[in-house]
Amino acid sequence: MDKFDVIIIGGGHAGVEAAFACARMNKKSCLITNNLDDLGKMSCNPAIGGIGKSHLVKEIDAMGGLMGIAADFGGIHFRVLNSSKGAAVRATRSQSDRILYSNKVKEIINSEHLLTIIDSEVSEVLLSNSKSKGVKLSNGKSIHSKKVILTAGTFLNGKLFTGEEEEEGGRIGDKPSKKLADFLLSLELNSGRLKTGTPPRIKASTVNWSVTKEQPGDSPRPTMSFITTNKIHPQQMSCHITRTNLKTHEIIMEGIEKSPMFTGKIEGLGPRYCPSIEDKIHRFSDKNSHQIFIEPEGLTSKEIYPNGISTSMPKEIQQRMVNSIKGFEHAEITKYGYAVEYDFFDPRGLNHSLETKKIENLYFAGQINGTTGYEEAAAQGLVAGINASLAIDDKAAWIPKREESYIGVLIDDLVTIGTKEPYRMFTSRAEYRLLLREDNADQRLSPIARKLGLLNEERWMSFSKKLEDIEKERTRLQGFKLSLSQINDLNKNANAKRKSSISALEALKRPEITYERLCQKLKIQPERNEIALDVTTNQKYFGYIQRQKKEINKVKKNENALIPEKTDFNQIEGLSNESKQKLSLVKPKTLAHAQRIPGLTPAAISLLLVHIKKKSIQKNNVA
Repeated sequence: MDKFDVIIIGGGHAGVEAAFACARMNKKSCLITNNLDDLGKMSCNPAIGGIGKSHLVKEIDAMGGLMGIAADFGGIHFRVLNSSKGAAVRATRSQSDRILYSNKVKEIINSEHLLTIIDSEVSEVLLSNSKSKGVKLSNGKSIHSKKVILTAGTFLNGKLFTGEEEEEGGRIGDKPSKKLADFLLSLELNSGRLKTGTPPRIKASTVNWSVTKEQPGDSPRPTMSFITTNKIHPQQMSCHITRTNLKTHEIIMEGIEKSPMFTGKIEGLGPRYCPSIEDKIHRFSDKNSHQIFIEPEGLTSKEIYPNGISTSMPKEIQQRMVNSIKGFEHAEITKYGYAVEYDFFDPRGLNHSLETKKIENLYFAGQINGTTGYEEAAAQGLVAGINASLAIDDKAAWIPKREESYIGVLIDDLVTIGTKEPYRMFTSRAEYRLLLREDNADQRLSPIARKLGLLNEERWMSFSKKLEDIEKERTRLQGFKLSLSQINDLNKNANAKRKSSISALEALKRPEITYERLCQKLKIQPERNEIALDVTTNQKYFGYIQRQKKEINKVKKNENALIPEKTDFNQIEGLSNESKQKLSLVKPKTLAHAQRIPGLTPAAISLLLVHIKKKSIQKNNVA
């Protein structure tokens, strides 16, 4: 009889990250997937990262995960988004060669000697006294384990829609997991339906590139992983931009009644922040055009991915719609767009460890919990893998905190608030995003990963060397003194009136003094980019960072403070209307509960705390 520590169901981004974590924590693990070729497959958009999402990738990498490394080995176009804005909202995005990315995932996974990969379908989870003890395969074979992690993606009762055409599937060409879905539904877990979609793929040679706007990648190129360099990147390619127009919108509106989104065939809600093109036209009827990013699918691919026109319209309308777009006048569709509707389970039925509350030893991770995106799925897979492994060793679960990681924000949002639409990460969801930057993800999480047994010696030495270099650079800059005239020369708009000189490190706090200009002025060699960025950011935002840390400590002190049951949030002075609405809807019982409400700012929490204390004083005075 086969026996494992952990069984992972599903070989997508959540599954491979969970399996990799378990193997690194010395657990005999088994990953079961319907198709070995699809391990780490990019089912939809061939890209990793973006606003909010790249923070998750960097955190996964800081914990020793594989997504960032695979993105660097497969990345054919790299950009830093929001580069002109503050460090907290900057985000790295990499366009990937689908084949190279998947191949790197397979290489990493296959190198783990404690991990067994089985090509099969799971029909049910074996249960005994409300505890999972393994799985049963569709061929009738049983495999036993101490823990089971389910990462089924969009395959649970998955249905594909293109116009009036409907077929069963988790994605085009792949069958759904109906037996497993039916089994899970029989457990009477709180379930629902969600929807996602994909655009038509277009034959690259039929695009008129001369009328599109070229978008080259950044130079120098960034990396997604802390331990790689851009020397490992393959050949780079440009993306391009075009737009829909009024003719496109007319074609869509003429056939919108045939879209399953509007006929009622699709019940599940789609991602609000990534709507289908027909939904965009319907909801934003005042817009004359919408941007389309033309993204390469890979170095050897003959297809392009038109990001921005996800659709489930009938095939003939898709063709007319595509041909109405500038540059696509003669474009040939190689694969038509479609919508996918699938089962998910209310994540409020999970503990923060991602173990289900109803069934012991069973963990859920990925789109089964109502999320959308590779990055969100991978982050959950990492957490589930870690906690399943810790539980086997009778150790407490690792519960990432909101103030220490975006992974903590993600898990807490899902488990505490739940979701009615596919959840995706944004920087706006994090209350303390100035502390949770891309560049310091390793400083926040690598020490934790080391204690958990996730980082090998090589990675830990690399991280330790970075910390040493940061401290050396701070010490070096502290040793240089700048005179009044030098400060004014560096900061043309300033009129410094200091009588004494200041250190170069202190000078970096000034908005217009850059690290590069400072090094030029001092005639010193600048440090490598990651060191310079850390030192500069921590100086520029020193005051704000200290303020956020104080806010965290203040909330921690008072997080168990009870909010009076009959509190009228509309009467709290200073709260924004949005905050009042969110508080009135959720009706939090404690300050900690209020803090977990997505989008509620630290300032709002402070006002709420003042209100609670005021009411407590009034009550005591009356007494």
